[in-house]
Amino acid sequence: MSDYIERFRTSERILHWVVTCSFFTLLLTGLGLYSRLFNGFFGLFGGGQGAILTHKISGIIFFFSSLYMFFNHKKDVSSFDDSDWQWIKKYGGYLTKYGVHFDIGKYNPGQKLFAVFIAAATVALGLTGIFIWFPGSFPRWIVQMSLLLHSTMFVGSIMFVVVHVYLATIGNPGTIEAMLYGDVRTLWAKKHHPKWYKDVTEENQ
Repeated sequence: MSDYIERFRTSERILHWVVTCSFFTLLLTGLGLYSRLFNGFFGLFGGGQGAILTHKISGIIFFFSSLYMFFNHKKDVSSFDDSDWQWIKKYGGYLTKYGVHFDIGKYNPGQKLFAVFIAAATVALGLTGIFIWFPGSFPRWIVQMSLLLHSTMFVGSIMFVVVHVYLATIGNPGTIEAMLYGDVRTLWAKKHHPKWYKDVTEENQ
């Protein structure tokens, strides 16, 4: 038996990092647009106009790559079974000092909720971004509401991503290996995603 098992193909990892890089580019350029306190970030992009142009280009890349990634995994992230609800009721076992294990598939409910939220945020940010991009083409109230919703989803996305990064690194050691190398340790898979591990090993037999 191998000590490792494939979790993500190369194409899946590349797509994930395209989404990730475009998101953080949007974050850096967006902070300066969000508040004058962060105007210093504009220097990374050659000034305000450069930051705005980079924000628009990154927004297009993020919009399409993020939605493409969601629809690629829609089957796995949009359904919740009894084990998932048990995970939710016990907060994934993160609030207890005792070891709690769940019969989880390829993604745990936290990852599923994150994927669904980011997909919804992508649509909201993309649509409101159009109104903000061409403010003179729409009624003022629509542009103002778009700015409010765009900012709200921007802040919400940052909060979700911070939690996501923590749980993928410090919170669950070994998780980040999947997106770096494609493979995860067999023991990790059995512990954190036993249902998925069983399905994969049965397919390969």
